[in-house]
Amino acid sequence: MKQNIKSHELRNLYKISIFFLIIILLLGLNRYYSFFASYDMGIFNQIFWNNLHGNFYHSSLASAISTHVTSGESLPLVNDSYLGHHFSPNLLLFLPLYFLFPSPATLVIIQCLLITGAGMVLYFLARQHIDHIISLLIVVSFYSAIAVFVPTLSNFDNISQLPILVFSLLFCLEKNQWGLVALFSLLLLGVRQEAGLNLFGIGIYLIITRRHWIQGLIMAIFSFIYMIFITNVIMPQFTEDVGERFMVDKFGQYLQDNNPSTLGVIWGMLTQPLLVLKELISPFGDTVEYFLGQWLSLGLIPALSPASWIITFFPLLTPLLGQGKSILSLNIRYAMMITPGLFYGTILWWRGQSFGNFYQDLKALKPRKLGARFKKFWLSCIVISLLLGFTSSATELSRAFYFVMPDSFQPLVYVSLPRQWQHSASIYQLLKQIPKDASASATNNIIPHLSGREAIIRLPMIGFLDTNHQPQTVDYIIADLWELERYSVVFTKEKGWLEAIQGLIKEVTEKEEYKIVAQKDKVILLKKTSQ
Repeated sequence: MKQNIKSHELRNLYKISIFFLIIILLLGLNRYYSFFASYDMGIFNQIFWNNLHGNFYHSSLASAISTHVTSGESLPLVNDSYLGHHFSPNLLLFLPLYFLFPSPATLVIIQCLLITGAGMVLYFLARQHIDHIISLLIVVSFYSAIAVFVPTLSNFDNISQLPILVFSLLFCLEKNQWGLVALFSLLLLGVRQEAGLNLFGIGIYLIITRRHWIQGLIMAIFSFIYMIFITNVIMPQFTEDVGERFMVDKFGQYLQDNNPSTLGVIWGMLTQPLLVLKELISPFGDTVEYFLGQWLSLGLIPALSPASWIITFFPLLTPLLGQGKSILSLNIRYAMMITPGLFYGTILWWRGQSFGNFYQDLKALKPRKLGARFKKFWLSCIVISLLLGFTSSATELSRAFYFVMPDSFQPLVYVSLPRQWQHSASIYQLLKQIPKDASASATNNIIPHLSGREAIIRLPMIGFLDTNHQPQTVDYIIADLWELERYSVVFTKEKGWLEAIQGLIKEVTEKEEYKIVAQKDKVILLKKTSQ
């Protein structure tokens, strides 16, 4: 049921999208320039910087969190390849823009544009089936979803490409533009290795509904083979981390031998169905909370949509079957992988699809009407989603609202906008003293601002391996002790960092390996001595 779109309807869409873009740009750029961006932002900026200089996907920061380094077996390697951690060829598509504006701020802008654009494509996808008001509410729901706007206000991540690519693929599928469907399918696979789960889910949906089942079969087979080939053949050529770090850390409970691979995990799941069933529903409270949080901004409609369940089933396996304290968190980037299927299923539910008429042709279905009572309920859900997203953003992953929302009330951990910018000015003054080609080690919040270089690592580590695999120590150390002191009264990780970094500074200065060259507002800069 294709809807004719009128000019005033487009203006409504543009107003909402531009308003959303302005808000998240202001918050995201303020977060970066006032030193609340953190490690992952540094990883991606270093990858872009190295790509720009011909050292494709090299990253000392990615190397520093690899299994061999965190276990103490090795030092971070400056030419370690990120492709062994996550296979993300799509990042090269943004290199021309980064060439024009080589800065982490460019990545903030790219991420905001991708999510805003995804909402606009979602509107045109919805208008293939439903009217303007419901379509617009679905767009507002997308921008208000906890799993969308909170990760958008966090560090840049390759997953931010996923919603716009999935919505574009589905839009072209509705229009029977198979060449573009193939193009967006390939681009979707290029986001990162597990993005194939989204394409696999779409393929399974097309097979089950018998809507273009041949194309669906091709999608499912191709995406499955792609994921197996990339994770078992290609990525291990760069590093063993895909098995030892991702598979063992996230799915180690299913491994029955010393084969930490995708195939090993799949075989473990197939041969241990009771364990899989247990992991699917436990912890029960967190699992229910995760689903409710994903459905909330849509008025809980995805729970009633068969399409939502089918398309998101396979992407959901990662958070439901995985392990780790943050695996079921809505404010991390992985949660964004679930949202496209939920929103498409909601569109089809409003089109008239349900479990009872699932196999009927969509054209034969009668679209549902939006009643006044449900509209109020839906709008209430959107407001609640925004409020919950606002409160959940007060973590180290985002802190985009740091000047409004304290990290802790008892004891009070809070910094005002003027005070943070005053402190930021002190950091910028010290950063000017670090040459652009010098190696450096920094505290978490300073890393993104120094990541445009070959060798950058996180304190308290100061050693790394150069391109010849020879051990070196960094030329400069810069530590924001003021930031660590503020958070150490509440957070054990920051307390541990503070103690380790203070001990390191005392040790290297007493040994005269480094000398303090500048201090301001409890930010300290050290330079390696000629020794």
